[in-house]
Amino acid sequence: MLRPPVRLQWGLLVFLLLSGVGCEQEGGTSSERNNQRPNVLFLLVDDLRPELGAYGKEDVVTPNVDRLASTSLTFERAYVHQAVCSPSRISLLTGLRPDSTGADWWGAKLREHLPDAVTMPGHFKDHGYTTVGIRGKVFHNAEDGKGAWTRGPIVASGDWHGRGYVTDAAIAQSETHDLGPSIEAAAVPDTAYEDGKIASRAVEQLGRLKNEAPFFLAVGFKKPHLPFVAPQKYWDLYPKPEIELPDNYFPPKKASKWALTNYGELRNYADIPDSGSVSRDKARSLIRGYRAAVSYVDAQVGRVLHALERQGLRENTIVVFWGDHGFKIGEHKSWSKHTNFEVDTRIPLMVRVPGMETAGERTDGFVETVDIYPTLTDLAGLPPPPQHQGTSFGPLLEDPNRPWKDAVFGQFGRQEVLGRYVRTDRYRYVEWIDHESGAIRARELYDHRTDPQENVNVAGRDAYQTTVDSLARVLDDGWTQARP
Repeated sequence: MLRPPVRLQWGLLVFLLLSGVGCEQEGGTSSERNNQRPNVLFLLVDDLRPELGAYGKEDVVTPNVDRLASTSLTFERAYVHQAVCSPSRISLLTGLRPDSTGADWWGAKLREHLPDAVTMPGHFKDHGYTTVGIRGKVFHNAEDGKGAWTRGPIVASGDWHGRGYVTDAAIAQSETHDLGPSIEAAAVPDTAYEDGKIASRAVEQLGRLKNEAPFFLAVGFKKPHLPFVAPQKYWDLYPKPEIELPDNYFPPKKASKWALTNYGELRNYADIPDSGSVSRDKARSLIRGYRAAVSYVDAQVGRVLHALERQGLRENTIVVFWGDHGFKIGEHKSWSKHTNFEVDTRIPLMVRVPGMETAGERTDGFVETVDIYPTLTDLAGLPPPPQHQGTSFGPLLEDPNRPWKDAVFGQFGRQEVLGRYVRTDRYRYVEWIDHESGAIRARELYDHRTDPQENVNVAGRDAYQTTVDSLARVLDDGWTQARP
């Protein structure tokens, strides 16, 4: 790929490479320019941590995502700004961070906080793209595209109460408890569960969109979000006797009282106790269910990617694969998300650009969810987003080893405090700040050189005081000072 003299010119250069346009062709009609622009296929997966073969997790069966990684740039250090669905997706779709949007709780609605923001699909639509959303979860609760979709959001479900149960026993349990069981396995085809239906709708739309280029197709998959439901054949990939609990199946030492939650999301399910730990046997079942759901959604991603190739669309389509946040499956003897730990905030991210010379490579460059919107507008040759707080990582797609961001930032609050974090090359530093007084109530520091699982808070140790002071300044300076 060409090495741009100025970063802001990079998207235009890629656009010219993708389209085969030379300087003598820069004119042309609006229709011709649209036809030369790359399509975008955006695959969003709910609660997906980097629990994938492509990320070195060899005991997790994800052949389709692994194949995508072999033709993409895989981001080893991609992070979300808040480990909960709605704030994370609002950041993705607007390019704005939760402390700016005010959308900082799971039920936040986009238009209540940002009535005039131009979302990513809306921006593409405004510039001549056919935009289609398949509703598993694209906007989450904020499923208000406000003119963002040419078609959609297309509803693909029909399952029981949106939870995906298909067996009589699970449905019966749901009728006496709000959310029913936390797991379900049934000897049914993939399309019996919701993500199979979502994949089918996406395949149908690709057949139609090949005649409506350029297009932006967003496909939101629900699994492996709770409940962990999937056809039996995916459970069979993980025999229960082989399931092991995490190495750090214990709370982190010296962590603040706000660091972990009581995993209320999981406790909502009928087969989980209202208090106390889940049994070790149940913990193994939950881990098995999560992995079965991951393999199930991998198969649905594969169906969509195969359809893209069958329709002859691969060579002019950018593919983005993104998880909205991480998820604990027993780490720190806890479950779900809603914390500031690495396991909650680090996500899988892969980007494939037609003709890219870095296909199959990896980068350790720090990237954040808000960076995706400006990156895609760069790659498509569109004007920058009307509003955003990210940085296009287009240059990393050209040179994965180039110097990049010094740090990434995020947050998660509790009733009385806000936890703000900064993640640098070596450390994760968290401050818990009183909502009313603004005073720092507690600090956490995890040294990834000696403690990559974040099992010991060393913020109180004398040997780390200089580091704590330095990272406190980095956190106060914020993301504007950490840009490449």
